[in-house]
Amino acid sequence: MKTVQFSRFGGPEVLETVERPAPQPGPGEVLVRVRAAGVNYFETLMRRNLYAVTPELPMVPGVEVALLGARVAVPLFAIGRPTGGYAEHVAVDAASVVPVPDGLSFEQAVALLVPGLTALHLVQRSPPRGRTVLVTAAAGGVGSMLLQLARRAGAERVIALAGGPEKLEAARSLGADLGIDYREPSWAALVRDATGGRGADIVHDTVGGAVTKACLDALAPAGELVFAALGRFELTAAELEGMLFRNQSLKGFALLPLLTREGLRADLAELFALAAAGTLTVTVGGRYRLDQAAEAHRVLEERRSLGKVVLIP
Repeated sequence: MKTVQFSRFGGPEVLETVERPAPQPGPGEVLVRVRAAGVNYFETLMRRNLYAVTPELPMVPGVEVALLGARVAVPLFAIGRPTGGYAEHVAVDAASVVPVPDGLSFEQAVALLVPGLTALHLVQRSPPRGRTVLVTAAAGGVGSMLLQLARRAGAERVIALAGGPEKLEAARSLGADLGIDYREPSWAALVRDATGGRGADIVHDTVGGAVTKACLDALAPAGELVFAALGRFELTAAELEGMLFRNQSLKGFALLPLLTREGLRADLAELFALAAAGTLTVTVGGRYRLDQAAEAHRVLEERRSLGKVVLIP
């Protein structure tokens, strides 16, 4: 079977398509054909050895797949399988598969695994009702669903942060009240201007790095900065102390520890039902063959994607 792997760290060019034997299912497992595999930004960081953990080499990336047969999806990352999705076949625990409704495509189902679950739990952990919410990377896989779920959960105002007119228009079409271009050096001031000088009550930072500092400038007194960009935290001790004086809070976010087998199935069933009914719009912004995985990574790293990027084996 065809599989994408990398045997050394580096740019997208280190991704190579190789032939491997199809996996042999063990007790309680089934061998299934992959119809769509999700591509995530953190996988580009792992490829460059910039993620929170260093993967063993060679590594086959991929933590979310939708499968042919009984129309099911499998969040590999949540069942002790942090790799292996960039392939034509995977062997998975039969009890871990989640049914995909007939009204949902395989690509849409994949887009609801890491991004959908992340957005859902971000909203659950920081209830937005009656508050102003700022969503970074609002045209991406997580951001595009996060702004919709925040609106659905009663946010008074949703401000989308994205790069360029096309992405901003996409965010507004999904329900954002205001779109702001992060390439504008004073974008945090624009957030404060739009909120009467106060700033956003909740800021979801899924980007990290220098963006976090600007997010802090856009945060209201007593506001909540939710950091969901593992490995890219750059706030200094002085900046954290300044948050204390403004009664602001910093909340870390890591998806995996929040998931249980029972809760996972219920969460995905909810997301799948919302998307199948058209209540939640799933944007698939790029479809690539397995042998185009390097280009898929480039699109993510260069922030050229709208919504979820997927591989089609």
